[in-house]
Amino acid sequence: MRTMKTLGLLACVVWLAGCTVYGQKPVKALADATGGEGLEQALWRDVQHKDWKDLQNHTASIFVYQTPNGKLDRSAALERIQKMDVSEYSLGELSTELHGNVFVVTYSITLHGTLDGQPLPDKAERRMSVWQQQKSGWMLIAHAVIGTA
Repeated sequence: MRTMKTLGLLACVVWLAGCTVYGQKPVKALADATGGEGLEQALWRDVQHKDWKDLQNHTASIFVYQTPNGKLDRSAALERIQKMDVSEYSLGELSTELHGNVFVVTYSITLHGTLDGQPLPDKAERRMSVWQQQKSGWMLIAHAVIGTA
């Protein structure tokens, strides 16, 4: 009888250990992110809400933005991104790889809005971001538009 009670108690403890009392805390800023998916969600939330200061604070001085039309340095990339008016976005097929202090994140994204007054493509795009943990937090060091999904 005592063994059954012990097993029952053990089963309850194991079950409770698998549950979370509090739901997952949504990432509201890049500084809050702890994983690759959170970093990308925060990146696009900054773009959508036009939080350019947060985005700039988490974009490395060596940042490179590769588009189908060519490579942009940090200054040109931030200027281009700030011309975006994103009303809605959705990420899919997200994959993250952690290598030491670097996250490589690949995903598809569907954006709704405009870029420099022109409608954004309505097709999902494949993208890749590279984030590096530095003393000041996670920094975006590279981002690439790979093509349509």
